Order: sequence, then structure tokens, then C-alpha cells
Amino acid sequence: MMHYSQVLKDILMEYEKKRDDAIYEQRIRTEKVYKKIPRIKAIDKKIWEAGLSMSKAIIGNPESYKENLQKVKKQMENLKMEKAYLLTESNIPLDYLEIKYECKECKDTGYLANGDKCNCLKQSLISRAYKMSNIENVLKKENFQTFNINIFPDETFEGESMTPRENMVNISSICEGFVSNFKENNEENLLFYGTTGLGKTFMCNCIAKALLDKNKIVIYQTAFKILEIIERRRFGRDENRFDDFQYNLLFDADLLIIDDLGTELSNAFTNAEVFNIVNTRLINGTKTIISTNLTPKEISETYTDRVFSRVLEKFIPLRFYGPDLRYYRWEAK
Repeated sequence: MMHYSQVLKDILMEYEKKRDDAIYEQRIRTEKVYKKIPRIKAIDKKIWEAGLSMSKAIIGNPESYKENLQKVKKQMENLKMEKAYLLTESNIPLDYLEIKYECKECKDTGYLANGDKCNCLKQSLISRAYKMSNIENVLKKENFQTFNINIFPDETFEGESMTPRENMVNISSICEGFVSNFKENNEENLLFYGTTGLGKTFMCNCIAKALLDKNKIVIYQTAFKILEIIERRRFGRDENRFDDFQYNLLFDADLLIIDDLGTELSNAFTNAEVFNIVNTRLINGTKTIISTNLTPKEISETYTDRVFSRVLEKFIPLRFYGPDLRYYRWEAK
């Protein structure tokens, strides 16, 4: 069983290593630049000395520190301008000597200036809690950049007005708009439905990757796993902070993707929990994507009227159709 405190400790140790690596790499880059352009080393020393004299002026001569402060600021600005000129002249990016943190928000500490957990740390905890650690490898392969519209047939399919390719152009456009307008309070939620092998999971991955890149909190799990988390939290004998953490994030995550809705055992309990999750997120204005092999008619037959009506009312239905793509290669013919 995972324990929250130990997992958090392990992740923060990983963050410490990331910081150490970033600082080490910055030092290597700095040494290369100093060797190539010795004047920059002298400038950096003068900038450091100017900063030190500024601090001394504030402490030692508080009456006239403002006047001294302006002089030092002007000196530092001139030094930085000269440094920028030298870097540009040598075709070196202006940020080359900066520390390259993976997360600019928290500088790989996991915490923001106000003491709150950074979204990157929250997502790391989520990945462990939901056993989503392999999702990064999946999302490297399945995202909007690797999405290939040419694998979808451009011939009519079973009398549909649009070919499968035309339909996917429309769906991908809506999904990209969903990502672009994610911050908007527009009550947009998506319902992907259609048989297996038509690209629903791939499109979920595209959206997940795009929003994770924007530092959003994304939970991506099957309906079966989500209900398993709820049952463990409701009926588990042992207190576990991870159970609470997992459960609360079903409601609080920026985006919840419920995959394979309808594969879980359907009964009064699961119906009530599905409604509770969907309805609470709708009320809170947090967005949800549901992916299912069920048709809207089958959803209405499987779940209660109140579940179906909320989904029908507040979700944009996107139907995936065409031949099973699992028998096609994910590349242009």
C-alpha cells in the first residue's frame, strides 16, 4: 500500500536531483562561455560586486541609500546591456547562462512562493496515486503533433454524410478548441462515443498532453478504476491519505477523463457515484471528458435518467465512426 508521506518524500528527492542537475549543467555552460568570452566573466563579477555594494549601502547608510541605489542600478543595467551585446555577437542565446528548470513556476522545488504545492508536484503525486506513471511515454507517441488524419478513410461509410476523415477533421478541430479555450468558463465538456478502434483514446491522449503541457491537473482513468477508488475510500478499513487524495481529485482536478464508461458493473451504487462525480464537477465548473463504446441510447438504458440528462444537457457529443483502425497502421498510406 502506498503511503502519502513516503511518496511525497520520494518525489521531493527526485526534485532535488533535478535542481542539482540543472545547476550543474548551468555551471558547465557558464564555464564554456567564460572560456570563449573572458569579458563576460569580468562583467558577472562586477554585477555581483554591485549587488553586494547595494546591500551594504542600505544597511550602512540608510539616509542616502536611495541616491546610491540609483547609481548602482544604472551601473548594473549598463553591465547587463554589455553582456547581452557580447552574447548576441557570439550567437549565444540571452538565456543560455540561466538555470534551465523543468518547471519555471516553482523552479523544481515543488512549491510556489506562497507555500502552495505547484501543479507539477500535484501531477507527480497524481501519477503515483493513479498509477499513471506510464502515461508520459504514451503521450509522447499520442498527441496533436503525432496525430495523422490520413489514416482515416476518405470514402463514405455506411451512408454517413461525412467520410470518417472529414468527421475526424471536425472532431480534432473541436478538441483543439477545447484546449485553447480551457480557461474560459464556458461549461464545455466532451462525450466521445463509438465502437472500439476509432481513435477515441488517441484523442483523449492528445487533449491530456496539451493540457499537461500547460501545467493543468489531469486525471485519466477508466470508469472501473475510478469506482474502485471510490469504493476503497468509502469502505476501506485502513485510513490512508492517498485514498482521500485520490478521491478528492476526482472532483477538483482541472480535467477528469473517464475512459470506457459502461464497462464497470452497473448498479444503484455506481449510478449514484457516476452522477455525483459528473454533477459536482459541472456545478464547480471543472471540466470532464467521457469516452464510451455506448451509444446515447445505451447510456440512457444503462444509467439513471438524471445521469443521462446531465450528460446530454452539458456535454458536446462527438461520434466516432468508420472501420476499426487497429487493423490499419498509424501512418499515411
